[in-house]
Amino acid sequence: MTRSRAYTVCTVPGCPEYTTGGRCDDHRREAEQRRGSARARGYDRTHEREFRAAVLARDPICILCRTAPSRHADHYPLSRRELVEAGRNPNDPGNGRGLCARCHSAETARHQPGGWANRDGG
Repeated sequence: MTRSRAYTVCTVPGCPEYTTGGRCDDHRREAEQRRGSARARGYDRTHEREFRAAVLARDPICILCRTAPSRHADHYPLSRRELVEAGRNPNDPGNGRGLCARCHSAETARHQPGGWANRDGG
């Protein structure tokens, strides 16, 4: 027996569209376009070599839940965009922390444009 999902109103203020959770398809697509691709945001091979590898080597266990292996090198406390705007090196491992997939998804959803829990529409 399959369970049906309840519909709710889109989380973007003023949008009357129904969705199975979070934003409607149009607002989800708009948020992803504003966010840009990973390469457009600067996640290139230099990032993978200098930042990601060093952060995951330093933090092999997720620093938030302390139970799962780190799979993501997360920029913290400033985002990659904020580091670039401040003239700082976003590939410096000192600007990151190792997170498991679950914690990284939750943090991204709360703090990044396009994240499902970011309710300001951006």
